[in-house]
Amino acid sequence: MSVNLDVVAIILGGGSGEHLFPLTKFRAEPAVPLAGKYRIIDIPLSNCINSGIRQVFVNSQFNSVSFNAHVARTYLLDHFSQGFINILAAEQTPENLSWYQGTADAVRRCIRHFEDLEASLILVLYGDHLYHMDYGKLVDFHLKREADVTVCILPVTASEASRFGIVKVNDSGQITFFQEKPVEHQLQGLETVLGDEYDSRRFPGGRGYLASMGIYVFGKRFLIDLLNSSSDNDFAKHIFPEAALKHRMMGYRFSGYWADIGTVRSFYQANLDLTSDLPEFNLYDVLNPIYTRSRCLPASRIDNCQVDHCVIADGCFLDGSRINHSIIGCRTRIEEGTTISRSYVIGAGKYETRQEMIENRRRRIPNIGIGKNVSVANAIIDRDVRVGNDVVIRNVDNHTNFDAATFYVRDHIVVIPKGAIIPDGSVI
Repeated sequence: MSVNLDVVAIILGGGSGEHLFPLTKFRAEPAVPLAGKYRIIDIPLSNCINSGIRQVFVNSQFNSVSFNAHVARTYLLDHFSQGFINILAAEQTPENLSWYQGTADAVRRCIRHFEDLEASLILVLYGDHLYHMDYGKLVDFHLKREADVTVCILPVTASEASRFGIVKVNDSGQITFFQEKPVEHQLQGLETVLGDEYDSRRFPGGRGYLASMGIYVFGKRFLIDLLNSSSDNDFAKHIFPEAALKHRMMGYRFSGYWADIGTVRSFYQANLDLTSDLPEFNLYDVLNPIYTRSRCLPASRIDNCQVDHCVIADGCFLDGSRINHSIIGCRTRIEEGTTISRSYVIGAGKYETRQEMIENRRRRIPNIGIGKNVSVANAIIDRDVRVGNDVVIRNVDNHTNFDAATFYVRDHIVVIPKGAIIPDGSVI
């Protein structure tokens, strides 16, 4: 794999992540644990590394301590290369005393960091998407089409379209219209003939809408001039609708798996999809590995359990439990008689010592992990949660959205927040 020094990547990870709350209550959105052992930020960073892009800036802003620590500890590039992965935390400067006001504002305030680099292209990525992509092919497309900006696009249905920026392209692939999150009546005339290669059940008649994936390539000089000539703060809301009319904006069609995991429902579903027989996102692709911090944990120990369609991370202790269609994160302890179904147990940040467990008994609080005879279904159990014995967690009151002292419900999914204590006999 060759290193592409003509491209600088900027990963936008500074948003508040309000749609992933309470998973973002104590951490940045890109720092949310994914698939048992990774964090969301590992996806775009791994794609960059696998594509030979080794000059990367990562924006951070809200709840950024653990996020910044993860990136700094994990992505240590060769000191003798020209590569770097640098964190750009939101900062006050003489020119700007506020936090990032949007995606374009975040990149605008990065200009002084990349303007003098020799690279001629800027790749802008969002930090809350799940996909594999060879950015080299995207860059080649951008150069061959002599584009000012290239936007990655993929087909979506009418019911999905209002969540994305929707584009129209002409016969040469140039974007002629861009509308961010159109409401139902604005979709008229934006439908596109996709072709027979798409699923006829999802796209009847081979028709759908072309949506922006939040992956952009700019010529560096063009991007600097574009941002300096405008005070607009967001690419999709403000800059792209006008740029589609004035500049050469090309659409790069992507046909692989891609998921926006910026909501609790989409995050939950994307994780559970990894437990299917043939998951669309391949964690085991040897040509496109997902990198993360090495924890040097032992293999998981599983005693007298029934486990079906599960992903079990490192360092777990599972004893006499039944687990199906679930993801079990690092250092998870699950005790006998417990049943877990269609859930994501994120795990623990440390092992408790014997002395700490004795102290837990004295304080009458559960150990970190899940106790005996517990029933969990359709839930996300965040890191370092303490679930006592004889607990039921399955949205028994059928809430759609609900906030309580020790749990939340989002789109019918129960979320137990980081560090929560669920006493013996609780019913949620």
